Amino acid sequence: MNEVLKTMSNHRSIRHYLKKEIPNDVLEQIIGAAQWASTSSNVQAYSIIKVKDQARKEKLAELCGNQQHVINCPVFLVFCGDFYRLSLAAKMENTETNFDTVEPLLVATIDAALVAQNVLLAAESCGIGGVFIGGIRNNSKEVSELLQLPDYVYPVFGMCLGYPDMKNIPEQKPRLPLQAILHEEIYQTENQEKYIEEYNEVMKNYYETRSTGKRSETWTENVSKIYQAPRRLHLRGFIESKRFGFK
Repeated sequence: MNEVLKTMSNHRSIRHYLKKEIPNDVLEQIIGAAQWASTSSNVQAYSIIKVKDQARKEKLAELCGNQQHVINCPVFLVFCGDFYRLSLAAKMENTETNFDTVEPLLVATIDAALVAQNVLLAAESCGIGGVFIGGIRNNSKEVSELLQLPDYVYPVFGMCLGYPDMKNIPEQKPRLPLQAILHEEIYQTENQEKYIEEYNEVMKNYYETRSTGKRSETWTENVSKIYQAPRRLHLRGFIESKRFGFK
């Protein structure tokens, strides 16, 4: 196993950090390397807002659901889907743009996700840890106003980054077995319940034996609750206010 594979396989979400700044040159190297992520048609439909100001982090933490690690991390990044630059490019070329279908929204969201995963992997290779913050979408309008996001730009998720407090490194959360997510030639449905049942036992043991936040719960018991009711119903109206459509 090479060093890249070792780094990828060692991933865990880090929420406790040393009181140690990430040097700007290190952060710029990380993000510069991450820019080489694949991007649809070289549109590069994302932007990253770097937040270090304590008051702004505190406000973002509140908007994300009062997540303390957003306040405590040295650097908080907000990854945005961004078609603002493309709208400028079109104006520069005297052409029209049409962002009224789902495709541009998917392109920007996927581009943001690809570069963000690269950022976290690059950070981990430098001894820096982090965690994704989907709660940035809890109050999209307020986040957009706080960060002064223009039309065609919307927050996708945040990311806390910092040097890990080694006294608070969590156990690695198990993943589904490879057979459950890797299908040969066509989607294989026949053994999915078997793989899920096996994974339920693994996750139940993980929850019962981990050092913090112990509980007795299987994977299906946990995830089946997540989408029992519609979530973040405000998002469609917010996205439309950013001049994207859903045709």
